[in-house]
Amino acid sequence: MKTTVALFASALLIASSGVFAEEHAAESLKHAEHAVIHGKAGHADQLVEHAEKALAHVDKAESAATEEAKAHISAGKKSLEETIAHGKQNHAEVATKHAEEAVGHFKAGNV
Repeated sequence: MKTTVALFASALLIASSGVFAEEHAAESLKHAEHAVIHGKAGHADQLVEHAEKALAHVDKAESAATEEAKAHISAGKKSLEETIAHGKQNHAEVATKHAEEAVGHFKAGNV
């Protein structure tokens, strides 16, 4: 009986970690897309705000992801870091390009 309970608990943990990754990855994508919208409008401060919100979810998504999805999330993370760096310098156009790259990586990773 204890073995059955332990196996069931392990299965739930594994299943929930996938959901956990997907939830955070979806939030990262949503905020990265908002960063692009604000960047295209020239709103560097709001672009940075959304990129930082996306980045807050990336680490959690990245730690729970595997294989190709993890590689795309990691690449998207680097793009978000560039987005923030350029956005803070009020370079909305360049920051937007990096945000678009992040969105592309998140979508390629089936986020």
